[in-house]
Amino acid sequence: MRKRSVAALRAAAVVFLVLAGAAQARTVRWAASGDPNTMDPHSQNVGTVTMVLQQIYDPLLTRNRDLSLAPGLATEWREEEPTRWRFLLRQGVKFHEGESLTAEDVAFSITRAQQPTSNYGIYVDTVDRAVAVDERTVDILLKRPDPILPNKLASILIMSRSWSEAHNATRPQNTRAREEMFTTRNTNGTGAYRLASREPDVKTVLARNESWWGWGDPGNAGNVTEIVYRPIASDATRIAALLSGEVDFVMDPPIQDLNRLRAAPGVKVVEGPEVRSIFLALDVHRDELLYSDVKGKNPFKDLRVRQALYQAIDIGAIHRTTMRGQSVVTGTLLPEQVNGYVKAEDVRLPFDANRARALLAEAGYPQGFGVTLDCPNNRYINDEQICQNIAAMWSRVGVKTAVKSQPLAPFFAQIQKDDTSVYLIGWGVPTLDALYSFQSLLATRNGEQGDGIWNYGRYSNPRMDALVQRMKAETGEARQAAITEALRLYREDIPHIPLHHQMIPWAMRSNIQIPHMANNQPFFRWAVVN
Repeated sequence: MRKRSVAALRAAAVVFLVLAGAAQARTVRWAASGDPNTMDPHSQNVGTVTMVLQQIYDPLLTRNRDLSLAPGLATEWREEEPTRWRFLLRQGVKFHEGESLTAEDVAFSITRAQQPTSNYGIYVDTVDRAVAVDERTVDILLKRPDPILPNKLASILIMSRSWSEAHNATRPQNTRAREEMFTTRNTNGTGAYRLASREPDVKTVLARNESWWGWGDPGNAGNVTEIVYRPIASDATRIAALLSGEVDFVMDPPIQDLNRLRAAPGVKVVEGPEVRSIFLALDVHRDELLYSDVKGKNPFKDLRVRQALYQAIDIGAIHRTTMRGQSVVTGTLLPEQVNGYVKAEDVRLPFDANRARALLAEAGYPQGFGVTLDCPNNRYINDEQICQNIAAMWSRVGVKTAVKSQPLAPFFAQIQKDDTSVYLIGWGVPTLDALYSFQSLLATRNGEQGDGIWNYGRYSNPRMDALVQRMKAETGEARQAAITEALRLYREDIPHIPLHHQMIPWAMRSNIQIPHMANNQPFFRWAVVN
């Protein structure tokens, strides 16, 4: 009888523990329009990839809620000499598969991010080499002084060297060549969550890493135990899922639905400005455009044509109707939050369709011409609609514009092969410094230095190149003078047609608390489900 009672008590205890565990489980069902096209942390530097991978992997330095730098895998860092930085690693950190973090892993990850198939070279362009001094100390030796190196390293996620070697993944996946490798679908990070399952374009499930080094910090008080990410391309379906309770968190609610969401029971909207500029980039390199009816020459090489296209855009109408006020109209490249921004250089050319027609006639196109505008349809707020509106505005001044819109993955695969004549793109600034934008987007392409890595219009101007080099080398007032001059040149030469900076609304169930971030990247280590 006593044995039977003991057995019954044990069974009851097991049931209690199971029920208690279930009661403590906190799942967030998260949705957005696009899906990550890889799980490789050094391949694609785009928001849909980093928003998932930053839950799984850690950098040396991370960001606070206000985007200021904070210790990550490194607890201390200092500039030992102008071309040598030292980082002291956190003790006792384990990768999800059990390997201990060492300085060799950090040195390996930095070297991996420098490989030709990496889209992260811009963050380590000044690095000569990373050296493991001992198990917990890393020295990063530079080709030249780099005062913003810590800001850059906040974007380099750290991998296990032994795991990468075991899976033939010592270089990043080549997404341009549509390569498939182990890191396309598998991960092994040190982060707050581990990859539990992955079905591309269907569902990605992350499970809480109870051994994460950061859970003891009062600042990381999140209680989410599971994250289920689903890409839902249809705006209507995504919002219906949120309203019905099928989804808890939508990162990209359509702005036309915001008032309805604010009024809906059990739902809330949080919003703020994003550190991201939306603009049009033009092929100013080829002698003949790939997608135009102009043969034998490139109209975009003529400043008058670029100015005409700029002044043909009624940005006020786009702000009022397409964006429903959820944008900050701009005439410059940098958002206000970025170091180097100059308000006096943030001036737009006025909308003037008659002036646009006159400029086209002066340039030799009195009847206009035809061109194709490439556009993503699931990456930025109302991206396809913006392109359709611009196409209509250009067509009214004679530039007959066909819009080619496609999902994020094929869109980037196309433009990264320079297979475009003009395209819409958004640009975030994770370093919060002007150099990142000018070097990536406007410097003449140079793979060895990381210059022009996102310059798919192949803009090349010796003045701009010289200013970028000054930004790299100088500090203080001299550096700001170089940035200001580059902003002025950007305004005068029109390498891009600036549109606006996004406002970013997030919509979620009322019992969910996810701190809103200006980089549009949620951190679930801070998320609370009530």
